[in-house]
Formats: sequence, C-alpha cells, structure tokens
Amino acid sequence: MHKLPSFYALSFLLLLGSVWGSTIVMMKHAVSTGYQPLGLIFWQLALGAVVLTALGKAKNKPLPLGWVNVRYYAIVALVGTILPNTFSYTVASHLPAGLLAIGLATVPMFSLLIALAIGNEKFVWRRMLGIGLGGVAIALILGPEADVSSRGLGLFMLLALVAPLFYGIEGNYLSLKTPPNMDPFTSLRGASIVGLCICTPITLMTNSWVDLNHSWTSVEWAMLANASLHIVTYTGYIWLVGRTGAVFASQVAYVVTLSGVLFGMLILGESHSALVWLALGFMIAGLVLVQPRSPS
Repeated sequence: MHKLPSFYALSFLLLLGSVWGSTIVMMKHAVSTGYQPLGLIFWQLALGAVVLTALGKAKNKPLPLGWVNVRYYAIVALVGTILPNTFSYTVASHLPAGLLAIGLATVPMFSLLIALAIGNEKFVWRRMLGIGLGGVAIALILGPEADVSSRGLGLFMLLALVAPLFYGIEGNYLSLKTPPNMDPFTSLRGASIVGLCICTPITLMTNSWVDLNHSWTSVEWAMLANASLHIVTYTGYIWLVGRTGAVFASQVAYVVTLSGVLFGMLILGESHSALVWLALGFMIAGLVLVQPRSPS
C-alpha cells in the first residue's frame, strides 16, 4: 500500500465525499420529469459497461467469465445497483435531497447488523449504541411532529431505507463471496455488463425505456453526470482504501451525508426543521460509533 500524506488523504476524502453527495441532487433532478427508475438504471449500467470495458481493454485485462464469476457479477448488480437504485429513484421525486442523504448514512449501520446476524462481526456495545443513535435519528424524522409525517411522506422515507439495506447486504456479500483474484475494478465492470443484460429486458417489458434521441435538457445532462460520477466515486473510493486503509476511507460517509444536505439547500433551496437538524446530529454521532476502530 502506497501511503498518502495526511493532508492529501484528507483533501481527497473531502473532495470524494462532496462529489458523491452532489449525485443525490443530480438524481433528484433526473427523476423530476417522470422518467422511470429502470430506464435511468439502464443508462447508468450502459455507461458503466462501455467505459469500464474500454478501460479494461486499454489495460489488456480480460474479464473472468466462469460460472462463479458470472453469478457473482449478477448478485452484485442486483443488490448493489438494480434493486437499491429502483427504490432510490422512486422516492427521490418525493423526498428532499437532505433526507435522502441522511437515509444513505444508515448503510454502515445496516452492514453491521447484517454482519452480526451472520456471524461476520463481533458484538461491541459502542457500535450497537451507534446503531441506536441512527434509529433515534430516523424516529425523529418519522415522528408525528416532523415535517415528513405532516406532509404524508413517512412511507417514502421508509422506502428510502431499503436502498441502504441492500447496500449493507452487498458489502457483506463482497467481504465473504468475492472470487479469488477479483479486484474492485473488474467487479464493477462485470456487474455493469451482467446488470445491463438483466435490466434491459425488464426495462422494455415494463415500458420504462428512457429515450435520449432528442434535444437534451438539463435533465438528460444530469442523468449523464450522475452515471459518470458514480463510476468516478466508486473508483475513487477503492483507490482511497488502497492508499489509506478501509477505516480512514469509511469516514467518507460523513462527508457524503453533510454535502448531500448542504447541496440540497444551496442548489434546490431546501430548508429543514430543527428536528431534521437534530436527527442529522444523531446520525453523525451514530456513524462515529459504528465505524471500526483503527487497528492497533
């Protein structure tokens, strides 16, 4: 592992988290005209498949296509992109970007709960307290005095938590079932290609196709930017893990959450009640406790 100097590591972490958080705003804009989730996911997978295949060819790196590999790509595509993004895109047109960002902050908490359930992590009271604080944050957002409940959006907030649940499943699956000699770049490339094969017929059968053969508006450009930045952020995150370790890189979750809230306010003109800000504080505190300690 080639270590980064602390200043550059922190700078890259802040940049990566900010870019990642901005995709929440782009996602909201992309669904603003009623485009169907599966149609948006199709183009995200298509762009990923084309770009990553071109990079793989340039690096002369073949894609493993044995049965074990294809099954792995399919599961990663389903639980890492198709299923969670379907829920995310569905609720994005109903919820503020700030609440979507707070909801995404539950990924490490779901990951830990699943890991405990399957025996992949040991029980630690500090981390369980973090999960509890995350639960308090969600309860504040869904409570009878909250804006979400008063506006009848409680169901959408609950549905927004389905995507983090799938990401938690994906993380545990990757840690346990990744085939030998499978690097993250190859995983994403294979998942994009196999995911595209899965998504295409479903998109056509459900009449969810998004036609881009017309004059582009800011919505279509937001779709392209969102798909491109997902590739950049995923690659950047894996690069950061390799240079700083998983514990430091995992702190990007704080920046994603905070930047998602701030971008929603700056770009979309969102405002939040005192309860939402209190919930954000509980969620950040929960993230601090859930993150693993640095190895001694």
